[in-house]
Amino acid sequence: MRLAAGLLLALAASAALNASFYVQHEAASEMPPLRLRHPVRSLRLLFTDLKWFVGWLAGWVGWGLYILALRFAPLSLSQAVVAGGVGLIALLARYRAKVVPSPLEKVGIRACLVGLALVAASLGASAPRAALGDWRPIALWVGACALAAGMATAVPSRYLASGAGLGAAAGLLYAGGDIATKGAVSSAGLGFVPVLLACHLVGFVCLQLAFQRGSALSTAGLSSLLNNTVPIAAGLVAFHEGVPANLFGALRIVGFVAVVLGASLIARKQAPTVLREGSRPAACDADAGDLPETDRL
Repeated sequence: MRLAAGLLLALAASAALNASFYVQHEAASEMPPLRLRHPVRSLRLLFTDLKWFVGWLAGWVGWGLYILALRFAPLSLSQAVVAGGVGLIALLARYRAKVVPSPLEKVGIRACLVGLALVAASLGASAPRAALGDWRPIALWVGACALAAGMATAVPSRYLASGAGLGAAAGLLYAGGDIATKGAVSSAGLGFVPVLLACHLVGFVCLQLAFQRGSALSTAGLSSLLNNTVPIAAGLVAFHEGVPANLFGALRIVGFVAVVLGASLIARKQAPTVLREGSRPAACDADAGDLPETDRL
């Protein structure tokens, strides 16, 4: 009964969090360019926009539901359910912005959802219980997330969809922040509090910048996917949740491979997006995408 309650709360959290990302993307993509050189002006543009602000508040509601879910369900299983929200973002993009995903994006979405279902099934069967982590593997995971985020922003634009590098960086930084949060409430101690705050702050900057450069799927979708799947892997290793040495363990490995494959297809540079009649582009690449990344937000 407790597990069912946790899964329902995680499902509600997934809906709130991913809808929040989509609404923030819609609002930010319609704003004037946000610039690093003018942080106060950029923040004023965000927080005085009612649509963006409502989306931002919805994210806090989702976060609260997620914290409640963790009281009833394992960390890894809750994260897997929340990560499935990438499908919700794809549906919102299709029916609100009238954006038809490319064939590769469709394959990527399906691969991610199938992979997440396999991971969730394997976790539910083994019912993992997190162990209190030693600070060193936790610090290693957080550092790896930060390094990977930096590498994502450095990938040449000819290989990635517009905004995907920054979206991936945001997801990796948020994942590092979640892992640090788990470390802060465990025996690793409160030394991780500044780390988790820094990860979330820089992740927020990267995500808002990504919103002005790319589609909802290649920014919010990719960010949400990485934000939730990376902590699952960290939970298995740093917090010793383990991989079962049976069929469920094989399902978990296959699931992770499918998620990685799907994420790579979503992030890959696509042909120009096909829009339905009467629709508008999902992001303002024409007037903002050509600005140097270091001169945005």
